[in-house]
Amino acid sequence: MNKPAPIVAEIGRPETPEETAARKAAFSKAYRSSQTVRGLVAALIATLAIVLVIVLIVPRGEPATAAKIDMVGIAADVESTVDSPVIVPDLGDFWRVNAAGLTSGATAVWDVTLAPSAEDERGFIKLAQAFDADSSWAPQRLNGTAPTDTASIGGLEWDVYELGDAGAKQNITYAIGTQAGDDYLLLYGSRSTDSTADLAESLVPQIRELSE
Repeated sequence: MNKPAPIVAEIGRPETPEETAARKAAFSKAYRSSQTVRGLVAALIATLAIVLVIVLIVPRGEPATAAKIDMVGIAADVESTVDSPVIVPDLGDFWRVNAAGLTSGATAVWDVTLAPSAEDERGFIKLAQAFDADSSWAPQRLNGTAPTDTASIGGLEWDVYELGDAGAKQNITYAIGTQAGDDYLLLYGSRSTDSTADLAESLVPQIRELSE
């Protein structure tokens, strides 16, 4: 004798086969959904734990420092190439070299970019020694600017270039230049007049030697 189907309190009668099947299907779906959520949470926790372990165990060294530029060695190579002496600034404790090399073209140029070593000092000065050139070459580097004045520095007469808006794009605010034997020496950049003059004066012995 078949046992009668139990009466379901919510509907006040036994479930039909269709309702029983629907209830079981809904329960199975809810169970599967809960298992999926638990799996996702567990996977996320495991991933975060792995990342944390990697961060903790992987060594983190100091940032790589920029390679030191051998200005003196490069200058020797340039002298061999152009068969002419080049002017090499004495860096002392104040300056560091950002770039040095020979720029080829209609006029070969020994180019050096200097910047202060101290972090609280700003600006730069570029030294450009144009071989077999005179002051007419300088405007090529100074956006067409011609000298506006002269100044005596270290017993030599220097052309003074006030660039104004002409040097704004390259952040060049001031420049001075002088003849060094057959070459023309140009100092230009964003340092002050006094700072540029100090560098120029330190180069005077080499300039005189080229002029002899």
